[in-house]
Amino acid sequence: MPVLLDLDRAPRLSELLKSIPAGLVQGVFAGDQKDSDPQIAGIGSLSSAGETEISFIVHSKYLEQLYLTQAAVVIVLPEINEALASALPETDGLAELANRFVRVVSPHPYLLYARLAQWFDSARQPRFVPGIHPTACIDVSAQVSTSALIGPHAVIGARSVIGALVHVGAGVVVGSDAVIGASSVIHPRVSVYDGVKIGSRAIVHSGAVLGADGFGFAPDSTLGKGAWGKIPQLGGLLIGDDVEIGANTTIDRGALENTIIEDGVKLDNQIMIAHNCRVGAHTAMAACVGVAGSTTIGQRCTIGGASMLSGHLILGDDVHISGGTAVTANVLKPGRYTGVFPFAEHAEWQKNAAVIGQLSQLRKRLRILERDD
Repeated sequence: MPVLLDLDRAPRLSELLKSIPAGLVQGVFAGDQKDSDPQIAGIGSLSSAGETEISFIVHSKYLEQLYLTQAAVVIVLPEINEALASALPETDGLAELANRFVRVVSPHPYLLYARLAQWFDSARQPRFVPGIHPTACIDVSAQVSTSALIGPHAVIGARSVIGALVHVGAGVVVGSDAVIGASSVIHPRVSVYDGVKIGSRAIVHSGAVLGADGFGFAPDSTLGKGAWGKIPQLGGLLIGDDVEIGANTTIDRGALENTIIEDGVKLDNQIMIAHNCRVGAHTAMAACVGVAGSTTIGQRCTIGGASMLSGHLILGDDVHISGGTAVTANVLKPGRYTGVFPFAEHAEWQKNAAVIGQLSQLRKRLRILERDD
């Protein structure tokens, strides 16, 4: 599971592999299979895939699962294919596997799986029919491509531009002077504030809020004791091409300069990116990350779930932050960084925490002992 297509729409394996870029497939080996070019109706894990589905194995440690799989086709690494092809029936239990399924050999099985999943996801979608739903509210000065699809109760503000093949879902609100680039998908109930620019092929999931005011306030005693005066957020939000933004993620506009999300950035659900941040190309963040204002994150970084980044920091290119880590200083050297206190039973955790709280005193005592020696 899941079977994604009825058999009358399911492609043959050879047809399916034509959609894959050169280099990802090194060969196809059918063994003694009666059908060397089966129909493929879906894609699944080794344990769940059925007789009309394709599956994959990414490491030899999962070889035992091959004995149980019902998949018609399995994507395998070259070394696994070699082991299966060279196994001797009388001495090696792997030999029986060589003929149980068609093998597609790939040096990158997980990437090939991702490409096939993209194909099936596209194939199962309803046919794209451009048009504007009669309940949509579109300002007369807005420019909406004739190839775009605008869903029920969507709102498009003055002078905004909706590009070719864009799908704006039900209840989406796009403010004034915004731009949504070609072939982007804006899922239902997304809010795109005034002046936000979104590049081509973006995917924005439901509940995301793009371009809201950053958290800017100044102490103002004229408003009362301890009162705060609002600092208008005059900058914008620029989002590059091929960006995906998860459900209920929020990205604030800049205070004076723009908040910038570069090409290829992938953001999970419920992430908060504050004003004036810059996120470098092809950086990926898992759910519940918080990035405080004016922080710059380099290219190709990964930020683990629930990590917190303080404001006005710089993370260089190729920096990888483990989940739950609090980053409070610049990280300029590429590599993986972890700052999570290991969990334990509560009583044991309290004892360890107490020791950590006394480290400075223990250090002083140790230095005294070393001097005495």
